[in-house]
Parts: sequence; structure tokens; C-alpha cells
Amino acid sequence: MNMNNIENKESILETGRIGFQWEMENPFIFCAHHNDAFPKGNKNQGPDVSLSGRNIGSDFSNKDGFSMYHGEIVPGFPMHPHRGFETVTIVLKGIIDHFDSLKAHGRYSNGDVQWLTTGKGCQHCEMFPLVNQDKDNPLELFQVWLNLPKKDKFCEPNYKMLWAEDIPVFDVVDENNNKTSIKLISGSFEGRVGLEPTPNSWAFDKNNKVGIVLIKMNPNAKLTIPKGTKTMSRNLYFYQGEGSIVIENKNIPSSNKIRLNAEFETQITNKDKESFILLLEGERIDEPVVQYGPFVMNTQEEIYQAIQDYRETEFGGWHWERTDPVHSISSGRFATYIDGREEVRN
Repeated sequence: MNMNNIENKESILETGRIGFQWEMENPFIFCAHHNDAFPKGNKNQGPDVSLSGRNIGSDFSNKDGFSMYHGEIVPGFPMHPHRGFETVTIVLKGIIDHFDSLKAHGRYSNGDVQWLTTGKGCQHCEMFPLVNQDKDNPLELFQVWLNLPKKDKFCEPNYKMLWAEDIPVFDVVDENNNKTSIKLISGSFEGRVGLEPTPNSWAFDKNNKVGIVLIKMNPNAKLTIPKGTKTMSRNLYFYQGEGSIVIENKNIPSSNKIRLNAEFETQITNKDKESFILLLEGERIDEPVVQYGPFVMNTQEEIYQAIQDYRETEFGGWHWERTDPVHSISSGRFATYIDGREEVRN
């Protein structure tokens, strides 16, 4: 490690507490961590318990360990629009049903990742069906919003599934034979390369060095994050763990964000408990960012236009009977794409 990095404390620029929604840094816009202890499901794939005491339609209460979010029957996020950015949905456990205004749909689950480029605009829904009627239905996922540059904000919407069995997962072993497990969703790490995202993604061009990496450190493990560039943003989100990690002699407990200087390599030393970290990094998009809810553009005028376009076109309309549709309770993992192509996984 560069000794000047330690003396000048340039590697750690900031630490801060994280909760459900995390503070992001360009080129990322938003990240939410959902961790719900959903109970057994009923025949409608909703919770088989009373929902009294909740603000149904906008329930973020975590009452009894879970929220319904904007769902009324099935938890999740019914039909809503997006323009100008990408959603990367990373499922650690549980099931998500996807439907969109371009007639694409699918079901994905434990370990799968959906990469959706919203471009010029689309509507979609993300519902969390509770398919197990004889046992609980735990759900844990991240949704990361990645910005698009001006040249791609009006590209055609597109999505791609990164199926769990195709995503690189490997161990890094330190000098004391302690292991760190790496799940490489985007970018490169230890000579491995992640799957390609959609073609118009900021992450598609490897020069943009977009990294989305899930890290699980065993007790006492050490891991080196290699140096990147001076112009990159790099953040670690220590989202789960009973112990702490150490970076440059700084003891950091869980539920913390650590902002790093990517110009230098950084060593993480785990203490005596498992630690779970999400790494988000990439070259910044050097353009203005104006956000209004589900629209992320470059100017306020473009936001006004997005609102007007949505009112007039509904970004292709909605072709499903419900705003909160789900697939059959027995459905497996699959994706039907905008062009009609279908992928089926066991």
C-alpha cells in the first residue's frame, strides 16, 4: 500500500451511517436495501396474516419484520414510470415478478440480477410474490440506480437478465488462508470479468470501469481493493455484520458507508465475524444531473418534458390487467424480452 496514502489519509474520505436508502455518488443515483421477513403466503401470493395497522398502498413500516411498500395484495412496487437511467436489481433471496409497458415480463429469484435500461421511458412493476404457503418467504435485495449520459438518455428501453448460475462467483484467499467470497456483477476483479450489461449502459464500455461487487469476508480475512483512477468514485457499503472491519487503522462497524479514493489500493481487514459489503465504483458522468422522482435528466426543462411525455404517451401504455400483476404460484424463473425472445431457467 502507498505509504503516502496512509500519511495523508487520502483513501478514506468519508464514513457515514446507512439504512434503507443509501447515499450515492456519481455515476450512481440511488440504492435501496430491502430485507423483509415475509411470512407464509396465501393463495393470492400475499402475506397470510392480517395487514391491519398498515398504511396499505404506502407501507414502509417494517411492522412484524416486513413492509408491503406500494403493494395492496402482494408486496412490492406496482406500475410506475422511469426515464433517463438504469435500474440494477440484485436478489439475494426471494422472488421478483417483472412486467413492463413494452410487454416484457419474467420471474427471477435467489442470486439473479436484472439490468434494466429505461432510456427514453418505460413503465414497469416489481412485485414480491410469496409463493411458499407452508413456510416463510424471506426477501433480500438491492436496487441500484445507475445514471445514463446525455447521449443515451433517449435510447430504446431494454433489459437483460444476469442469471445467478452465470455470474462469476469466486474466493480470494489471503496469506493466512482466510477466504473472501466475491460475486462479480459488473466490472473486473482479481482478473475476472463480469457479464455484459445492456448495450447502452454506462457500464457496457469497460473504460467507464463500473464495478458492482458483492463481498462476503470470513472472520479475520484480508482483501485488497486494487487502485483505479483519480477520476473514479468508489464506495463500500458495509451493510451487514456483527463485528467490524479495519481500513487504514480505522475500525468501522456495520451499517456504514466508506468513501474511498480510487487512486490508491485499499486493504480491508475483517475482524472475527462475517462481514457483508457492497462495492460500487465507476468513472463519473461529467454532466449535470436533475432528478424528479423516477426521472433523471440533465436539465429542468427535460424533466418538464418527461412529465408531459408520460402524461401523453404513458411510455407505451400498460398491457396487463392489473397494475400489480404476478405470475402463477408455480411459475419458475424465466424472462420474456421486448423482442419476444424467451429464456427459461430451472
